Amino acid sequence: MPSEDPLARSLAALSKFFVGDGTLEETLNRVAHLATEAVPAADMAGLSMLVDGRAKTAVFTDEDAPEIDSAQYETGIGPCLDAFRHQEIFRIEDTSKDERWRAFSEAAAAHGIQSTVSLPLIANHEGVGALNFYSRSPAAFGDHEVEVGSQYATQAAIVLANSQAYWDAYQLSQDLSTAMRSRAVIEQAKGILMGAQRCGADEAFQILVRASQRENRKLRDLAEELVSRIEQPRPPKV
Repeated sequence: MPSEDPLARSLAALSKFFVGDGTLEETLNRVAHLATEAVPAADMAGLSMLVDGRAKTAVFTDEDAPEIDSAQYETGIGPCLDAFRHQEIFRIEDTSKDERWRAFSEAAAAHGIQSTVSLPLIANHEGVGALNFYSRSPAAFGDHEVEVGSQYATQAAIVLANSQAYWDAYQLSQDLSTAMRSRAVIEQAKGILMGAQRCGADEAFQILVRASQRENRKLRDLAEELVSRIEQPRPPKV
């Protein structure tokens, strides 16, 4: 019989989620939604991560989350950012009374959020982000909820780190494959020019470069066009 414990169910679902089955964004969304199942006291959850070098709420279970978090990203001050930076847990018992992160708490209160907890996501001793829980009730996250959330965050960080590594490796593989294909077609185009212009490899390459600059087109595209023209079958003689 499956466990009735929300944390156990969420961790079991997380452990069965193979990162290659979906995109990185799909993995992040899965992690966020399972987080709210693990911690029922949370009305919504979000993941703060670096996106293009800047911290932002990468995924969320409620559209209010990024609007709330925007206050801390604009000011550079907030519990989610501090959890990420310092790899520590930060709680707000009552957003109407919090003075540590005033701008963030005011934004949260304006959206009906009365308490929050931000948990660091740590993998291989490095912070990969922060898992943020929001509740419409004050003091919703006691020691038990924080402990459960921390256990979930520990496993979620591993999944996120593995997912990031998987997709980084996949992208590198794609880039290398593209580079190899580009090099092959450029070499073919050089060979065609060497035969047609009776020139060496360097001069053939310079011809392609000058054409690329003149037409403001990628060298690879010009090479592919040249090779394609040569490979087209000639019409039969009548």
